[in-house]
Amino acid sequence: MAANSERDIGPLPKTITGGCLCGSLRYKIVFPDDHSFRDKSGTCQCTMCRKGTSSLFYMYHQVPRSAFAWTTPTDTLKDYYHTEGNARGFCRECGTFLYWRRDGGPNTSIPVGTVDPLYLFGEGWEESNGEVPREGFGRALANGCGGHEWVANEIPGVTDKLDLVGGDGRGTRVMTD
Repeated sequence: MAANSERDIGPLPKTITGGCLCGSLRYKIVFPDDHSFRDKSGTCQCTMCRKGTSSLFYMYHQVPRSAFAWTTPTDTLKDYYHTEGNARGFCRECGTFLYWRRDGGPNTSIPVGTVDPLYLFGEGWEESNGEVPREGFGRALANGCGGHEWVANEIPGVTDKLDLVGGDGRGTRVMTD
C-alpha cells in the first residue's frame, strides 16, 4: 500500500455541483487553489452521523464555507441541532442530508453522495468540454486520506477493517470528537 502522500487520488476538480434528491436545493463549490483534497476527505462513525445518513459511516469532504454557495433558493433548507452548535442541514421536502458544520466555524462538510454524478463518477463527461474526466472526481473527493472520526464506534468485523475508513492505515484515526 502506498503512503498517504503517494496515494493516487486522481484528477482534482476546480468546481463541483450537487444537491438534494428532489432538486429543490442545489449547491456549487469552487475549491481554493490550495485546497488539500487528501486532508479534507474523511469519515465519521458517531451514532448521530450513522442515524443522520442511515449508513454505517458518513463519508464527507470538508470545504471552506466561503467556497460553498447555494445556487437555488433555500426555502426547503432546515438545520437540525442534535448537539448545540453543530448543524446538520437537510431538505424538508425529500429529507436529503446536505451538510454538517459548526456554528461560526470556517468549514462545511458535505456528504460525498450529494455530489452530482458528472463530478462524482463522470456520468455525461463527454459533454463537459474537457472540464470533467471520464472517471469523474470521486477518488479526489472520497479518498479516505483525511480524518476518521469516532473510530471507537467501529463495528468489529464490519467497519474496523475497511480501507476507506482507515483500516489500511490511511488517514488520521480519532477515537472521539
